Parts: sequence; structure tokens; C-alpha cells
Amino acid sequence: MKTLEGILAQHPFFGRMDPRCHQLIVGCASNVRFNAGEFIFQEGREADVFYLIREGRVALEVVAPGHGSLTIETLGRGDMLGWSWLIPPYRFRFDARAVEMTRLIALDGKCLRGKCEEDHELGYELVKEVASTLGQRLDATRFRLLDIYGLV
Repeated sequence: MKTLEGILAQHPFFGRMDPRCHQLIVGCASNVRFNAGEFIFQEGREADVFYLIREGRVALEVVAPGHGSLTIETLGRGDMLGWSWLIPPYRFRFDARAVEMTRLIALDGKCLRGKCEEDHELGYELVKEVASTLGQRLDATRFRLLDIYGLV
């Protein structure tokens, strides 16, 4: 049987972090599951949870007036979901909906922020990983936009 600490250590988001970080973070973690079609979080609501996708797929959506919900990206196994727990005002900026049954590790954002305040090295490691992931997603979005407009 796998422990939450072991699952965290094997997840790509935490793979480059010092194992000491896993020990500090595991107390904020729990296993969660969402069925197809269920919202994991919604834009504008309090961002009090950070997720690591273990299996399944999640659509990041925005509501476009007159067009309904538009999927801007689909995330899957090994991805991070929900960075807004880290940046004030701690509100989600997108909707996240399970495309299929999805298992995640949920990390309590308030708990993590508290641990980051107590241990600045942990905070720095988390910020580096979140920033790296966001940079990769911005690059991917740029390439998609170039492709949409026929510029590549």
C-alpha cells in the first residue's frame, strides 16, 4: 500500500524537491476523486486547494459570453492544478471540470501557506515549481495561438 508521502514523492511536481519537503507537505494532503462532469473548482471562488492529478483528465474552462464554457486546456496524469492558492487574493481564475473519473491529491492551500511562512526554503521550492509549470503552460498557449492564427 502506498503512503501519501510516497505518492507525493513520485509525482512529477515534487520529483525535483528535497524529500524533506515531502515530509512537511504530507500533513496538508488528502486523496480526492471527482466523477466525469463534476466541477473541481470554479472561477472566482476561494482558492483554498491545490491539486496534483494522479489519474484522469481535467478541462480548464472559461465562460465566454454568448458562447458558454470554452476549454482552454486539458490536463492529465502528472499535472498540477490550481496555482491560485499561492497568490493573493486567493481566488480561482478558471473553472476546472473532470472530463472523466479523476483521482487527485488535494493539498490544503491555507495549510501550505502556513508551512511556507514557517519554512521559507519550502516556500521557495514551491514557488519555483509553480512558476516553472506556469511558464510551460504560457509557452504552450503561445504556440496554440500562433497555430490558430496560422503563424507557424
